[in-house]
Amino acid sequence: MVVASVDATGPTVVIQARTYGDVSACCTGCGVMSDWVHSRYVRHLADTALGGRPVRIDLSVRRLYCENPACMKVTFAEQVDGLTVRYQRRTPLLQRLVEILGIVLAGRGGARLLCILNTALSRTSVLFHLMRVPLPPAITPRVLGVDDFALYAGTYGTLLVDVGTRLPLTLWEGRDAGTLTTWLSENPGVEVVCRDGSPSYRQGITAGAPDALQVSDRFHLWQGLSRRVQEIATAHRGCLPAATPDPEPVIPEPAEARDPEAADTPARRHAKRLFDAVHAVTDTARGRSYHSIARELGLNRRTVRKYARAATWQECIRRHYPRRPTPLDPYLGHLSQRWDEGEHNAFVLHQEIAAKGYRGHYQQVKLAVQPLRRGLLLEEVHERVTPREVARWIATAPDQRGLHVRERLARLLEHCPELQRTHTLVREFAAMLDAQDAALLPAWLDQLTTSHLPALASMAKSIREDEAAVMQGITTSFSSGVNEGRITDVKLQKRIMGGRAGVPLLRQRVVLIAHLRRHYPGSNSPVPP
Repeated sequence: MVVASVDATGPTVVIQARTYGDVSACCTGCGVMSDWVHSRYVRHLADTALGGRPVRIDLSVRRLYCENPACMKVTFAEQVDGLTVRYQRRTPLLQRLVEILGIVLAGRGGARLLCILNTALSRTSVLFHLMRVPLPPAITPRVLGVDDFALYAGTYGTLLVDVGTRLPLTLWEGRDAGTLTTWLSENPGVEVVCRDGSPSYRQGITAGAPDALQVSDRFHLWQGLSRRVQEIATAHRGCLPAATPDPEPVIPEPAEARDPEAADTPARRHAKRLFDAVHAVTDTARGRSYHSIARELGLNRRTVRKYARAATWQECIRRHYPRRPTPLDPYLGHLSQRWDEGEHNAFVLHQEIAAKGYRGHYQQVKLAVQPLRRGLLLEEVHERVTPREVARWIATAPDQRGLHVRERLARLLEHCPELQRTHTLVREFAAMLDAQDAALLPAWLDQLTTSHLPALASMAKSIREDEAAVMQGITTSFSSGVNEGRITDVKLQKRIMGGRAGVPLLRQRVVLIAHLRRHYPGSNSPVPP
């Protein structure tokens, strides 16, 4: 190729070039070399920007006759290696840039960055070129990871990952057994499959790869056990206040003050009136729908349902939970003292406690002193324990619990035998996971069945149905950790595309971006040719 001229006077750098006329060219149809020139024409190629200005190459190329009589092509246009591609008006360098930006940033993001790089291209064109990029050849992995992910509201997808190379293989919509069976049948050779406890995946693997070793992931086992512990803590919610220290003794209130009927308020009178009205209708006419009762009483259907399902009117009153601790609590005493001394400016009070180490906003102090302006006392902080907190305490290893947690958990377990039994069973399972020894699993399942705790008994039943895979998950080093990392990447790609990507586009980006990271691992790594 010969460069004839370079024109940099306009907004676009224009390069005039032409190919040699005495060089044979290869036919694009049959591959036979030919030097029989038919004519010439000019191709206009866009290249990467030069000095912040777009570049256009006006290349004069030859059209030649094919000298092979059996070839379907009569004439063909010569191609310049590294500069031209058939039916393309961009150089391979610029085309590769468009594809990479489509993989990394998708349509709108890729189009914006290309505009900054002085290459105007619409978002649909970026997505079009992205979908044309061929996927890497599929290689059947030895260890396969299978997991599901939320595709959008109420719809899930399935992701397959090569655990050995940590690269995603494919994904599809749904998590049924039939699609997984079909994929495994078309890709024989999988020896180990890591999955969660889904019955659908278990059936699909058994039908598609009956000789493969199934491994139930340890993380999902522990997650399921923690969820059952939270259910037990919720069922024994009445025992949770025992975890907090005993309050200071107070003078008992008279019986009249403790009587719910005596402590009458407008809200309680309203709740009792609605309760009596709803139950008067439901008791006289059983079987009526909530819609008809709501129309008759002029109430919302949900309100009617709430009062109809309640046994007493006290259950329908909104509960006021005590205030949770805040960073302002250590300074409430100073605020009360300064208020009694006559300082009622919230801005000055905020400056004073800020000098003592408070790092919160002025608005928090302004809201905190509002009760003092009405002649009330500052609200005291009462500790409240939730079932989720109790489940986290029990699931945490004893040597990793703080002193405060250990004291509260000890008081709670001493008060509630059911939670004490749950704690013992959880620590036994944790010991099996730490030692990677499943010899005690059958006996542990028997304890779950006879524990008189429905949540643990149902878990024992589900584990027995998949006991072989659970034992492999405990004793082997295989896990679904790679799957969870790739699912996080899938969610990231969905957010980049605003959650509007279809399954084919999502599959294209997830697979290609993983291979792109493998080729370009970091800024300090050498760039492959």
